[in-house]
Amino acid sequence: MKKKQLKLSTMIILFVCTVVLVSLLLTDLLISRTINENIESSIEEKAKVVARTVAHSTIVKDGLENRKNEGEIQDYTLDIQKSAEVLFVVVMDMNGIRKSHPNQEQIGKHFVGGDEKDVLRGKESLSISEGTLGQSVRAFSPIYNEDDQQIGAVAVGISLNRVEEALNQSHNNILTGSVIGIVVGIIGALIIARYIKKILFGLEPGSIAKILEERNTMLQSVHEGVVAVNRDTTISLVNKSALRIFTKAGLDVNPVGLPIKEFMPLSRLETVMKTGKPELNEEQIINGVSILENRVPLIVNGEVAGAISTFRDKTDVNRLAEQLTGVKSYAEALRAQSHEFMNKMHVILGLVKMKDYSRLNQYIKELVSINMDEVSAISSNIKDPALAGFIMGKLSHAREKGVELTVDCRNVIPEPMEPEVTHHLITIIGNLLDNSIEATSECIEREVLLELTYEDTTLELIVTDSGQGIPEDIIDDIFQKGYSSKGTGRGYGLFLVRESLNELAGHLHVESKEKSGTTMIVQASFGGK
Repeated sequence: MKKKQLKLSTMIILFVCTVVLVSLLLTDLLISRTINENIESSIEEKAKVVARTVAHSTIVKDGLENRKNEGEIQDYTLDIQKSAEVLFVVVMDMNGIRKSHPNQEQIGKHFVGGDEKDVLRGKESLSISEGTLGQSVRAFSPIYNEDDQQIGAVAVGISLNRVEEALNQSHNNILTGSVIGIVVGIIGALIIARYIKKILFGLEPGSIAKILEERNTMLQSVHEGVVAVNRDTTISLVNKSALRIFTKAGLDVNPVGLPIKEFMPLSRLETVMKTGKPELNEEQIINGVSILENRVPLIVNGEVAGAISTFRDKTDVNRLAEQLTGVKSYAEALRAQSHEFMNKMHVILGLVKMKDYSRLNQYIKELVSINMDEVSAISSNIKDPALAGFIMGKLSHAREKGVELTVDCRNVIPEPMEPEVTHHLITIIGNLLDNSIEATSECIEREVLLELTYEDTTLELIVTDSGQGIPEDIIDDIFQKGYSSKGTGRGYGLFLVRESLNELAGHLHVESKEKSGTTMIVQASFGGK
């Protein structure tokens, strides 16, 4: 059974309350001890001061030396006791006999407690003892006459109950402060919890951990490389696909924590952060490795907080494009051949129903002758079966469009050493023929010529059409990705031709005049068997 996790607000409240409670308890212990010591020291000091004051009183000295004035001692000490708010002020002679006491009946009796011996020897002292008025803190001070002879002593007592009351009062104040601190801590914890949950979009820690795990799994599973930078343009995240591409480029250092400008000097992530605008499908070179990159700013609360770059090795992109182009070309060729075959079958079926067997015989002979001539000419000169089949499919496609396509092989074209070369040639020839067939489809003369020549591992192919030609001012633009004068969603054929030529280390030359047709001359490295 899965253990239920506490809510974020509950954890924060418990944590804050625990911290506040422990802090207040420790403070309570330390302050209580200090306050106790201060109160005891204050009370002792007070008793000493009162005792010394009484010991220096002329009324007390005269009363001890002159029996006629003894009664004045009682009145004086009662006044001092009342004004100083002490438990008792007792004056005694050298025999320990009381000359004053809060209880009149105790005057003339011996001092009780046994702690008066030191003071009768002339020494001030402090003690805690129990007498007739209960337990008290006592301060003793000797009394001297004008001749510096000790004639008695004074004892001032402060009740321990008052000490305990003072201690309890201070302790209660500390407890009150502790309770207020806990209440304030709980309120603060609630406010903090709500603020944190607001920042975290109301998610609990468990949900955040799950989302983080899902995000990491997703980032590491995608084939695209992902690099993220923070507000300081420092790399904060790199997935496995990005590391693989970096390793291919010779960058084996883990880039997390490095400035993006230091690790990828040509990266435009800093520009994206400044402008706040994304840059899509941009080509970039990293140590000779070409990548196709998308860069988007990371915006939080309306402010740019970083940027993210997603990219893929352009070799993989080109391979997929070539495969897609090849499959499409094969499909078009098969469709054209199938359509042409059905048309011929309809002619044959019509002649059979008309029972015109002589014309049927002649028509079939012509078909077989044309087909055999095409198959023989192409298969004997083009040794690559895929390329040969593809060109025969284009012948059928041209006939379907009403265009006369002629294939002229000046010599034998060998099969390429690498299968990838075939894909590139199909991309190049297919797009050039499609453009030429389309360019002549609305002309009176609908002729397209494909010439193939192989010499010294170099293949030269020339595509000539009788179309309307290409305006001179746009010849340099037609190879740009997405450029087309025929509407949206087009303009990728000649771009793919250029990309395939780059892979074959080839080049293309265009000769065209308006209303005079177009000639495209291609030379590419072939590497035949």
